Amino acid sequence: MLEILAVALPVLVLVALWGTSMSLRLSGRPALPAVLYAIPIAGLVLAAAASAAVIVEAGHVGVVTRFGAVTGVVFEQGLSYKIPFVEGVWIADVRTQKEQVDAAAASKDLQEVKSTIALNYHLDATQADTVYQAIGPLYKQRIVDPAIQEAFKFTTAQFNAEELITQRETVKERAREFLRTRLGNFNVIVEELNIVTFEFSRGFNDAIEAKQIAAQRVLEAQNVRERARVEAETRVVAAEGEANAVLVRAKAAAEAQQIQRSTLSDLYVQFLAVDKWDGKLPSVTAGGNGAVPFIQLPTPGASPAP
Repeated sequence: MLEILAVALPVLVLVALWGTSMSLRLSGRPALPAVLYAIPIAGLVLAAAASAAVIVEAGHVGVVTRFGAVTGVVFEQGLSYKIPFVEGVWIADVRTQKEQVDAAAASKDLQEVKSTIALNYHLDATQADTVYQAIGPLYKQRIVDPAIQEAFKFTTAQFNAEELITQRETVKERAREFLRTRLGNFNVIVEELNIVTFEFSRGFNDAIEAKQIAAQRVLEAQNVRERARVEAETRVVAAEGEANAVLVRAKAAAEAQQIQRSTLSDLYVQFLAVDKWDGKLPSVTAGGNGAVPFIQLPTPGASPAP
């Protein structure tokens, strides 16, 4: 449009000057000075020079067309030249671009799923002229956006709603590979795909919450049963230990009594009696024979009792 205006304006001025000059001549007056024609001619020259120069910025390529037809010539970044008013240049951005769209689909178990998907991609710089010829400058709207929607629908249909949450990385990888194949056919290179959010219906969210609550209650019940089992086992072990201790003590006491019975002599028994005696003799004895010593002292020459 700017090129057309840059050419049309000097041409109109030149035509106006020529028409004015012809009118003056027909009326018998002097024509306009020739120097006035130099102004629109200079304008045409400047417009042609400006149209010939093409500056391609970094991260872009220029697809050259001649009368609207793709020539196959692609300008790299920097300053290039074309035929003025004959050739045109489409400047294509080949840097990484981000496209974020909202997508909706149904899972394998027919749950409604909504998601926000972010795609990083770029145009194949070596095939920019092919893209322009086959698709046009609006390749994003015509190819990229529909492919993202299709990839999301294709991938979510392979998983049920719960798997979409638990296997999110697998879902992303499958959608990314689908897009790489689909967009690669149109010379659009996929760099990365990210699933920003997953949204489900209110009914599904309520069902997930109820399931989690039920699982938590089951876990709590299992913990209670396990704690009771451990406590019961602890009590059993403690009772067994106490019973064993009682048996050990009883056995020790019995063995001690046995040892005492086997080692005590009559003399030792009398010693114990004397040790407990308070020094008083009994005044009456059985049979009425008078008080007698309650121990038998050995007589000289007598052998001690076994």
